[in-house]
Amino acid sequence: MDPERIRKPGAGRKKLHEIEGRLLADLESLVEPVTRGDPESPLRWTCKSLRVLASQLQGLGHSISYPTVGTLLRQAGYSLQANQKAKEGGRHPDRNAQFEHISRQVRRQQAAKQPVISVDTKKKELIGDFKNAGREWRPQGKPERVRVHDFIIPEKGKAIPYGVYDLTSNAGWVSVGIDHDTAAFAVESIRRWWRTMGRRAYPRATSLLITADSGGSNAARTRLWKWELQKLATQTGMSISVSHFPPGPSKWNKIEHRLFSFISKNWRGRPLESLAVIVSLIAATRTATGLNVRCELDRGRYPEGQKISDAPMDTLNIARAHFHGDWNYAIHPQRARGK
Repeated sequence: MDPERIRKPGAGRKKLHEIEGRLLADLESLVEPVTRGDPESPLRWTCKSLRVLASQLQGLGHSISYPTVGTLLRQAGYSLQANQKAKEGGRHPDRNAQFEHISRQVRRQQAAKQPVISVDTKKKELIGDFKNAGREWRPQGKPERVRVHDFIIPEKGKAIPYGVYDLTSNAGWVSVGIDHDTAAFAVESIRRWWRTMGRRAYPRATSLLITADSGGSNAARTRLWKWELQKLATQTGMSISVSHFPPGPSKWNKIEHRLFSFISKNWRGRPLESLAVIVSLIAATRTATGLNVRCELDRGRYPEGQKISDAPMDTLNIARAHFHGDWNYAIHPQRARGK
């Protein structure tokens, strides 16, 4: 060791978050329900003041000042930003209350060591030698040539990626469909995730919480979605709770910025020439934070226009929450007749 050196290597004052291991996790939990900004962007901002956050962290047993909170937020990608007039139309008056309700449900489910998943359909992709946004490394002056017009190739069709993201284990499942994006396809994707990944990760699971958008194949008002979930609940023996995001803020669904955005980055600049290429690129998606993704092709047929009449809907074993039962409900397994 250098005799002129005053301190030993590694000596000196430790950083606060190194001393208090739970500090960063507690800070993230405080700002998560009110975090704003484009979730696919690395830059985020929060509406809680530094003093309020410091006070709440102190209430959790941390010794921290509000300037230090600001330092930690900046390191995590947050910033102070002013409002910008950029959108039109109104929003649901219970939007923020639903966000907070979902946050409480997720924390409660995770505390009980039960699975929580975020689900959605990624953008449908044309299969073939079409331009894909982004760039990749190639020999200079030799870009990959693709079609000028994005007209579907009938014999190849479209790929429909439906994703399931496990909020606790940071793991994703994607079923790549080739038929239609229906509620039956959505629930089959969840079923495949459970059989392949979920059951192994949660061998003692008795319930499943799903967070989803209010529209699309997993829409809050779609009868087929609830009917298929009833079959899944009965098959697995789990109670399946669903919390839908209010109409409009679909990008705030965790799967968008924790799974889909990384898939898009992984295949940027690559023509999606075949189903095999799509499946392999999705399965190869990894992040520095440990995201693991599995992908499988689903060649099943899911016809559109499937109607569920009042009679089968009346048999659903469904319990609606007191707060917005249209957005928050639980579907329990059906008991066999005579029991």
